[in-house]
Amino acid sequence: MDDGIRYARNGEVRIAFETFGDTASGEPLLLVMGLDFQMVWWPEEFIERLLDVGFAVVRFDNRDTGLSTHFEPLERPKPWKALLGRVPPSYTARDMLDDALAVMDAVGWSSAHVLGGSMGAGITQALAMENPERVRSLVSCMGIPVDAGPLRTLRYIRPGVFRTLAGIKPGPSDAEQIEALVAIYRAIASPGYPFPEEWAREASRVSHERHPRDPSTTQRQLAAGRAHRYPPLETITAPTLVISGEADPLIRWQGGRDTAARIPGARFVLYPGMGHAIPKELFGHVVEEIQALTSS
Repeated sequence: MDDGIRYARNGEVRIAFETFGDTASGEPLLLVMGLDFQMVWWPEEFIERLLDVGFAVVRFDNRDTGLSTHFEPLERPKPWKALLGRVPPSYTARDMLDDALAVMDAVGWSSAHVLGGSMGAGITQALAMENPERVRSLVSCMGIPVDAGPLRTLRYIRPGVFRTLAGIKPGPSDAEQIEALVAIYRAIASPGYPFPEEWAREASRVSHERHPRDPSTTQRQLAAGRAHRYPPLETITAPTLVISGEADPLIRWQGGRDTAARIPGARFVLYPGMGHAIPKELFGHVVEEIQALTSS
């Protein structure tokens, strides 16, 4: 289905990406993944649905994940301090925006529709603000306003899931680390829908084989976001769709509502039972919403 792994370059950093469909003639859509997750967590069944309605799709590994350039591991990560802007960054959010633009350049896209999930929602919001000429439309999924300060960000976060995540301590074996990835995904998945056990295990296996998870990546990516000053969301001019899960265990759905309220003309869609991932039962609905946005 895909054309294999290719690499874009942003300075010394290499960004791994994959293309699906005809990138020369299809409607260009860039998928941007969330915090410390590899691009393989964009389900290929979801991508197939997008191809079926005329999109050409590109997904990529953010820096510090998967097959892209990694940075030095930390012995004792402090993600909460990073979230509050109290950790010196290894790179900035602007660097991560430029990674996405480098991928678009490598594909030959002067502009594209952009869909971001979780942290990726923030990256796509920032792209729409800072590089509006490159963004045809914006889909912000499972996110919050990227320009929210540390205290407001904390209000959007559900703390309970972090206790669950903190209790996941994988052993050294490959099997134990893969099992931990499954457990992480289970903790944030959609409680109103069946857990996709088989798919989650396969995605976890592929993810681990591509590059074992480095827990300190979370800190570096959080610190990158805090090391950048964003324009206000109100400056976004691209047609915008904001999607949230009412049952999201990680991010309160009000984060999506507030994002949409501040972007002129944005449409907000709230799915009952959906968590911090799009369940396959909603793939068709979400693709219809994206198609409606991009064809208007």
